[in-house]
Amino acid sequence: MNYMVTTWTRKFMTNLLQRQMVVNVLHSAKTTIPKTEIRQKLAKMYKTTSDVIFVFGFRIHFSGSKTTGFRVIYHSLDYAKKNEPKHRPARHALYEKKKTSRKQQKEPKNRMKKVRGTAKANAGASKKE
Repeated sequence: MNYMVTTWTRKFMTNLLQRQMVVNVLHSAKTTIPKTEIRQKLAKMYKTTSDVIFVFGFRIHFSGSKTTGFRVIYHSLDYAKKNEPKHRPARHALYEKKKTSRKQQKEPKNRMKKVRGTAKANAGASKKE
């Protein structure tokens, strides 16, 4: 980390147990900055740990030396797991996604379409019992 990176925030909004804002990153010597590095810098700025910070939606400006994105800081990791969409904690290895194929997901759905009423609960279950 020998290069100079300037980070500042704007449009700050506080909810009950989270703080969200827009993040601007100025990086003239490097093309892009890793999100892990941005999380570490923001954790130091806001005196928290980097595991409760979620950064996403970064866009590089035309000249290439400025990046703008969005960030959410949660007060606790449990609250973050509860309220974040499942794909964001999965990026930080906090949530494990089920590994099923598309066909396995569609088969119970299509079986349930063929029946009516309370039989739908039995139709959705697998037939290999």
